[in-house]
Amino acid sequence: MNKNSTTVDLREYGLETGNTQIKSLGPMVFSPQGILFIGDNVGAAILAIDISDTDSSNENHTINLQNIDVPLASYLGCNKADLLVRDIAVHPTSQNIYLAVMRGTGDESQPVLVKVQHDGSISSVDLSNIPFSKTILSDAPDVNDPRIVSRDPLRTVTVTDICYVDGILLIAGASNEEFSSTLRRIPFPFDGTSQRNSLEIFHVSHGKYETAAPIRTFVPYENNTSLLASYTCTPVVQFSLEDLEDNTHLMGKTVAELGAHNRPLDIVSYKVGGDEFLLISNANHPLTKIACQNIDTQDSLTVPDRSLDDNRDGPLSPLSGVPRTELPHPGVRKLANINGSAVLMYQEDDSGMHLRSYETSEL
Repeated sequence: MNKNSTTVDLREYGLETGNTQIKSLGPMVFSPQGILFIGDNVGAAILAIDISDTDSSNENHTINLQNIDVPLASYLGCNKADLLVRDIAVHPTSQNIYLAVMRGTGDESQPVLVKVQHDGSISSVDLSNIPFSKTILSDAPDVNDPRIVSRDPLRTVTVTDICYVDGILLIAGASNEEFSSTLRRIPFPFDGTSQRNSLEIFHVSHGKYETAAPIRTFVPYENNTSLLASYTCTPVVQFSLEDLEDNTHLMGKTVAELGAHNRPLDIVSYKVGGDEFLLISNANHPLTKIACQNIDTQDSLTVPDRSLDDNRDGPLSPLSGVPRTELPHPGVRKLANINGSAVLMYQEDDSGMHLRSYETSEL
């Protein structure tokens, strides 16, 4: 199938039209063919959906939608404070933007998949009658599992991020195992099979090895042979994707520390002049840029190196590890690559929420 095709062979992908019965919207990612994958933490499932987006492409990739929360709240009939955008994804051919929105709070919140076109037009995707398939995560933490990681009940971080690589979904999150931090690999079309690895990292701010807290966000790079992930408080860790064996324990290489009291929100990769770069958005730190060529040459951080702050009893200096640059883009919450030419940023400030694209050559 041509990667620019907007028509999906439902039989090829095992999709059937019906009600998804999705219970929550979490991390999302598109395949090159336009299949949208969504993580449902409440339902402990991954869904594959054909949204049938046949709009023409936004060739110049320019998006500048200021205060998008105002029309979004109006469209959904709620207050801005009752909107929670869990993730964003850009359709590979139309470049329309899809928002995973939870409308309302607590047990009353409702999942809404929102489509935003280049001109700011807003619509929603009917998830009650759409071609889809679903796979259940049988190793998900039980809803009554008492374990808490970074103030989150373990079930709510069953799926923290998701990527699609050459017919395989890579899914980070937590499992019901003793070493709960897990990387799952599920082939698509779904056939009921999956592979998983428990993960271990050295958390430099905490000064110890850890297996409980899951990856918060990650991205494959170097032609999908490696994976860069970040965790709460904020170690940055490299994992090799080569020669993975099912149900084995995988040790990551901690290559940087961005600082404590911070949560990574998203990671995206892009190339400029043949060189690959990564952007990491953070809850409490600036947008961070890392050159991939520096990751492989970085030694693993395995002990709290406090030589830079002259405080042997204090936390690791955030200057430790791979070189990086802080970019002047404020309030970046989510990131998405737009066909390699631009990066879409979902930004938030005192005036509201904004969707803005930036050419990769300018980052």
